Amino acid sequence: MKVDWTLNYPNSVFIGLDLHSETNNKEHRTSEISVKELIVRRGQAFKLTLRLAPPFRPAFDQLTMTVVTGEHPSENLGSMSRFGVPDKVQRSGSAKAVWRAELQRSSSPETGVLALAITPPAACPVGEYKMSAKLGEEERDLATLSVLFNPWCPEDWVFLPDEAERQEYVMNEHGIIYKGVDKYIDPTHWDFGQFEEDMVKICMKILDYNVKHKQNPADDVSARCNPIYVSRVVTCMINSENGGGILKGQWGMDFRGGVPPTHWSGSYAILKKWSNSVFSSVKYGQCWVYAAVMCSVMRLLGIPCRVVTNYQSAHDTNKNLTVDTYYADYGVREKDSKDSVWNYHVWVEGWMRRPDLAKDSKYDGWQVLDPTPQEKSDGMFCCGPAPVSAIRNGDTHLKYDVPFVFAEVNADCITWLVKRDGSMVNIETDSIKIGQNISTKSVGTNDRMNITDSYKQKEGTEQERSIFQYALTRLENEGQGETCVGDEKVGNGTNMNNGSNENATNNQICSPTPPPQLFIRFEEVSKPVDGEDVSLKLILNSDSSATRRLSISVAVQAMRFTGQPAGNILSEALEQELLPGKDLIVPILVPFSTYQKYMIGRESMNISAVITDQQKKNHMFLAETRIVLMKPPISITVFGESRVNREMTAEVLFQNPGQEILRDCSLTLTGSGLFNGELITRLPDLLPNNRVRVKFHFVPYKSGDRTLLVDFDCASFRDIKKSCTVIVKP
Repeated sequence: MKVDWTLNYPNSVFIGLDLHSETNNKEHRTSEISVKELIVRRGQAFKLTLRLAPPFRPAFDQLTMTVVTGEHPSENLGSMSRFGVPDKVQRSGSAKAVWRAELQRSSSPETGVLALAITPPAACPVGEYKMSAKLGEEERDLATLSVLFNPWCPEDWVFLPDEAERQEYVMNEHGIIYKGVDKYIDPTHWDFGQFEEDMVKICMKILDYNVKHKQNPADDVSARCNPIYVSRVVTCMINSENGGGILKGQWGMDFRGGVPPTHWSGSYAILKKWSNSVFSSVKYGQCWVYAAVMCSVMRLLGIPCRVVTNYQSAHDTNKNLTVDTYYADYGVREKDSKDSVWNYHVWVEGWMRRPDLAKDSKYDGWQVLDPTPQEKSDGMFCCGPAPVSAIRNGDTHLKYDVPFVFAEVNADCITWLVKRDGSMVNIETDSIKIGQNISTKSVGTNDRMNITDSYKQKEGTEQERSIFQYALTRLENEGQGETCVGDEKVGNGTNMNNGSNENATNNQICSPTPPPQLFIRFEEVSKPVDGEDVSLKLILNSDSSATRRLSISVAVQAMRFTGQPAGNILSEALEQELLPGKDLIVPILVPFSTYQKYMIGRESMNISAVITDQQKKNHMFLAETRIVLMKPPISITVFGESRVNREMTAEVLFQNPGQEILRDCSLTLTGSGLFNGELITRLPDLLPNNRVRVKFHFVPYKSGDRTLLVDFDCASFRDIKKSCTVIVKP
């Protein structure tokens, strides 16, 4: 960007300015955001050319430059810096975050042309700065610029050594979020869109609207030099529970005034809506939406970030590292508990140093940050940063919120049987169930990376149990303070991997003497697909030499992903004889007409069976499995060559797989570099077995590999998603 002051200020010593925004932004890896506005990374020099009317004499003249950020700039707080050429500027003796300017060889002082290299220190606050210059008695406002964290700078606390990881965790605008259950992992493509128009302004507003800024704006701006502080602020601002946040959560089915969380396919539409609505919370979000939006903000700010899914995720409300679940003796989950086990929970990891915890870099690296409002931390709904290494080591006394995250991945799960008279029997204490298949997208590919081993030792080992006890002991000793420096089982709980569905579990409930072994497993007759009948088999086998008369209670429930039942789909009770050495096969059929109303907006079914030996009624067993319904297929076809600013055509095809009319149909298209926000098209009702074919036109405005995301929604099937890669040439 070039500025000419000769017309407006004909007698000024300052003639003009060239910020070299396009060149600077390219060198600072911010040109994807803008080539007009100056956006730089701290710890790295940027160039500007200042033209003066008189010759500049370095031996006699003093060019003093000033940068300020925030409403209460202060040298002592690092939110103001005075520097210049030559650097004989008078500044406070306790000045923090001092910038510097150097005269480049390409300068021509005798003609008043000063080519300057200006370096923001690697510890300066991130944010929007105003820059001015003074020569003699005249002072001139030069420019407004934005300063971001710099993961390419070794002195920056967010420095990430590996270039491939920097490209993935800072520069990649596309990601994958894993949903489903631990045995039915469902990858969902997401458009982070962190380099879309106005994202810098939106993210700076996020920082300015946080509660701490309202309480003490000077200290808040000063603390933005620290990624630990900034990331914690962002976790507070993503959810609406702290006031003014971006997303309002909704875990029920009432989405009036907004859209279901499953509607969203990208962050930019959410952030833009929040900004355009004068910062009113967007309705609605759940954990994966919170995490994805936070990842976009973190990557824009320059903090390496990735989205992580934890399957069988515990929510421990009382910090005792255990969670309780309850079943009735007829197979249905009997009551809610303040504790819960979510099918999955999604958070983010941010990469940064933690010198506040140890000087030996022990806790540097990935930090868990969870913007989903679950429990309060220091009086606010936020979580983290909690070092992944501290979680693995059981260091539950460390900041921030390590006990909560440790429980999410490694709590013990206690299952209770609630009998008809209200009494309860402890079925099992499971130390393995929690924290399965912790997943994130791989670097440079769309493959899933299992990072469970970075969170905990191998389940079932003495080392894992030792760390669990150490973590519990630290919690008991420290109190509430923090320091800043699906396997199958049977009978007595032994493993029994003889089933085709490893998500099934069965446990003997109570017996004074060891009973004969009862082997239980579930098998799918066919892949479960939403819109079709679900068919499974319950298979029982015993090592008893006698015929066993069994009472079998089967229950099928729709499940929220938070692990809570959403409705009882069906239940049935029967009696069968199990012959020695023979399989007893019990067919389980769940018709689409029966489950449809319960599964709208739901992802999984829980199928459980309570089995009682009629000869010895204190010999009771519980088995359960969880399945995820596959969505009906949808296809996308892109026609022709893709080029920037050239119209393209694509086609979406969907067929109604059911026997009823699909109503309230809509198609939503999104993708950074392809669409500015969301394009929503309303569609007519779709008759049974009929197809809808939608052609649409769009004009790509950015080159490179772009992701086109499609969402088909109707009253019967919520938010069926599909994506494809569009390679856009310049």
